Amino acid sequence: MSDPKSVLRPSSTVLMVRDGAAGLEVFMVKRNHAIDFASGALVFPGGKLADGDSDPVLMGRHARPGAFDPALTSFGFGAIREAFEESGLLLARAKGDGALLSAARVETLGHWREPLNRGEKTLRDMAETEGLDYALDTLVPFAHWITPDVMPKRFDTWFFLAPAPADQIGVHDGSESVESEWVGAQAALDDWEAKTRTIVFATRMQLVKLARSNTVAEALAATKRDTVVDVMPVLDKTSFAEPHLRIPAEAGYGITEVPLSRVGM
Repeated sequence: MSDPKSVLRPSSTVLMVRDGAAGLEVFMVKRNHAIDFASGALVFPGGKLADGDSDPVLMGRHARPGAFDPALTSFGFGAIREAFEESGLLLARAKGDGALLSAARVETLGHWREPLNRGEKTLRDMAETEGLDYALDTLVPFAHWITPDVMPKRFDTWFFLAPAPADQIGVHDGSESVESEWVGAQAALDDWEAKTRTIVFATRMQLVKLARSNTVAEALAATKRDTVVDVMPVLDKTSFAEPHLRIPAEAGYGITEVPLSRVGM
């Protein structure tokens, strides 16, 4: 029988980006210190998939289904749900409409965030009640990371890149996340180097990749051009004086190994 601690938990994370005054910005939240995983760290909105993210009815009723990989549909719905729960940013359209929901409309949907977060309601519930189609077509697969099998808690995580809806304003939920901000990818990395922010390894690697683009258009073009490579870091205890984590060179992060002492910083 497999160790339940080693079970992979499907999860989704979304890099919601916009063009700011100083260049490309991504929405990030600071996790509550009371949470057992990555407590106090700066992260992108995301989390484990909910049962409702794989609802067969929902999976057949999203906007423009041909524009998204059907194999990733439940992960895409998970990304949309988590983004809404944790940031208030909602990638959705009024049924039959071509434009993403306005900030004013999304504000009227704010009362759904907590019931969704608690698992009392699903995306299907919200779609049917409010007349919505979810905009999976705005999500672009950015990365796929699998927690090493030596870790006590493991995730099978898809990261997605998405342009933030033009006039929606992100705000943290106040429970899982206690702060939020739009930040430049390189600025966040610089703060981590200066030890003024806590950012876990997988998040830092996505920031490294994102920092190569100066605008949303550049980031989208680069992401669509790149091939997503599965990344499951491997612990190497023999090649260096200090244990290192290795990741595939073809994943495109510009590094293949990192000292273990710098992984969890």
